[in-house]
Amino acid sequence: MNPVDEAVMKKARQWMEGGFDDETKNQVKTLMENDPKELTEAFYQDLEFGTGGLRGIMGVGTNRMNKYTVGMATQGLANYLKQSFPGKDQIRVAIAHDCRNNSTFFTEITAKIFSANGFKVFLFDALRPTPQLSFAIRHLDCQGGVMITASHNPKEYNGYKVYWEDGGQLIAPHDKNVIQEVQKIKDISQVRFSGEEKNIETLGAEMDEAYIEALKGVSLSPELNQKHQDLKIVFTPIHGTAVKLAPMALKAYGFNKVINVPEQDIVSGDFPTVVSPNPEEPAALKMALEKARKVDAELVMATDPDADRVGVAVKDRSGEYVLLNGNQTATLLIYYLLEKWKENGKLTGKEYIVKTIVTTELLKKMAISYNVDCYDVLTGFKFIAEKIRLLEGKKTFIGGGEESYGYLVGDYVRDKDAIVSCCMIAEAAAWARENGKSLYELLIDIYVSYGIHFEKLLSLTKKGKEGMEEIRELMEKFRNDPPKEINGQRVATIKDYKAGVAKEMFYVNKHYPIDLPSANVLQFILEDGSKITMRPSGTEPKIKFYFGAEAALDKAEDFEKEQENLEKKIDAIIQSMDLK
Repeated sequence: MNPVDEAVMKKARQWMEGGFDDETKNQVKTLMENDPKELTEAFYQDLEFGTGGLRGIMGVGTNRMNKYTVGMATQGLANYLKQSFPGKDQIRVAIAHDCRNNSTFFTEITAKIFSANGFKVFLFDALRPTPQLSFAIRHLDCQGGVMITASHNPKEYNGYKVYWEDGGQLIAPHDKNVIQEVQKIKDISQVRFSGEEKNIETLGAEMDEAYIEALKGVSLSPELNQKHQDLKIVFTPIHGTAVKLAPMALKAYGFNKVINVPEQDIVSGDFPTVVSPNPEEPAALKMALEKARKVDAELVMATDPDADRVGVAVKDRSGEYVLLNGNQTATLLIYYLLEKWKENGKLTGKEYIVKTIVTTELLKKMAISYNVDCYDVLTGFKFIAEKIRLLEGKKTFIGGGEESYGYLVGDYVRDKDAIVSCCMIAEAAAWARENGKSLYELLIDIYVSYGIHFEKLLSLTKKGKEGMEEIRELMEKFRNDPPKEINGQRVATIKDYKAGVAKEMFYVNKHYPIDLPSANVLQFILEDGSKITMRPSGTEPKIKFYFGAEAALDKAEDFEKEQENLEKKIDAIIQSMDLK
C-alpha cells in the first residue's frame, strides 16, 4: 500500500471536515503530515463491530476505538434494542467498565447516548468485573448491557462487549442484526451524544452484595471451607477489576488467609508491573509467585483486567510452584464439581457441563463416567451461555469452561466468571486437603483414572492489513490442500466448521454434518487421537493453533515423564507443520 493511499486520505479528510471536535481534527492533521503509516492503519478500514462488539487500538480514525466509533456503535445498538422490544415502556440497560485507559470516558459516552434515546441506564459507580455486569443485567431485568473492556489485550487496546437480556454476549440472530444497524450509522450527526441525567441510575455496594450472595449459593463444601479457612492464597488482580470483589468473595466463602500483591492492587490501565495483563502468560504471575514463596502459600491465583479469566499456580510434589494451563484448571474444577455433586446426592441424570471444541477432551470423559452430559460448542463463552439458555428448565447446568482460562459455575451469570472460579478453585483445594492431597496430586490422580492429556497453544501474531491477509491465506492453504499426514501419523478426520462438514479420510466419501454454527475453524484428528485445531482469533490480530495429545498413565510416579513425552510429541507435530 502506498503511504498516502487515496482511499485512506479521503476518509481522513472527512474527519478533518466533518463535525468532529478540534482535538480529534488536530490529531488527524498531525498523522497526515508526519506519520503516513499510522494514518493508513487508522483509516484503511472501519473498526469492525463484530459479533461480540468492538475491540481495537485506541486513537483517532475509523479503525480505532474512540468517542465516535463507540458512539456510532451505541446508537446502532440502541436502534436495534428499540426494534426488538417495541412493547417496553422503557428499555433498561446496564453498563460497566474495567481499569483501562479511557474506559471511564467510553462508559460515560455510552451511558449518555442510551439515556438520550430514552433508555433507563444502570451505571456502576466505579470499575467492576465483566461477570458482575452479566449478573446485573439479569438481576435488574435489563434488555441489554455493555462492558467497556479489552479483556487481557495489551494496554493500547480497549473494547466494547455487548450483552443481551439473558446476560450472555450476543448470538445469532441478534449479533448480525446489531451489526447491520451499526453499519447504517453513516455519520456522527445520527448519534445522540447529549445525555439525559434523569435516566441514569448509579449502582454501588448493593449490587456487590447481591452478586456475592448469589455466588455463595454455588458452594458445595461450606463446612470444609470453614475447617480449612487457614488455606494460604496469594491473589493478584493484575491492576484490574477484581481488586475488591475477589478478596471479598473468598472471605465470604470462609477463606481468611488471602494475601495480596500490593504493587498489583494499584488500579491502572498502564499495567505498570507487567508487559501484558494476561494470566495465560507466566510473566504476569511472576510477582504473585515471588510473594507465594515468601509466605509459603498453597494456592496462587491471578485474574485479568475485567476478571473473567483466572490463572492458577500450585505446588508440585517437590514443593516448587508450577503454573496450571487452562485445561488443567478446568479439569480440576469440573472433577471437583462432579465428585461433590455425586457425594451430595445431587446427580439425577439430568445434569450437564459445557466445553468448547478446543478444550481438553478429558472433561467429556469425566462427565460420561458420572452419567452427566457434556456439550461441545464453538470457541467463545457466548456459546456456553446460549446452551444454558436453551436447556433452561430441562436440564441442570453444573459448570463449564474453555482452555483460555475462563470458567463458570452455576447459571446466575452467563459469561465466564473469574470471581466464582477463584472461590471454587480454593474450595477444591480445601476439599483436596481434607482428603490428604494437594491440587497437584489430585490432578495426577485424575490422569491415572482417565489418561494423561496434554495440550499446547501456539499463537502467531500478524498485525495490520498485511497480517490479516497472511492469516486468510494460511487458512485457505490448509482448507484447500489439507495434509494427509502430520508428524508421521495419518490424518484420520478433518472437521471444517466453516463448511459444516467432518470427513473420515480412511473411507471414500464418508462424511457427516457438524451440528454447530459456521465458523472459520479447521480441525485435524490424527490416527493416534492427537488433535490439531486452527482458527483466527476474533479479538486479536492472531491465528491460533491448539494441539492436544493423550496417553495412558499407569501410576502417579510416571506423571512427569509421560507429560514430557506428550510435550515432545506436540513439539514434533508443530515442527512438522512448519508454522511460522
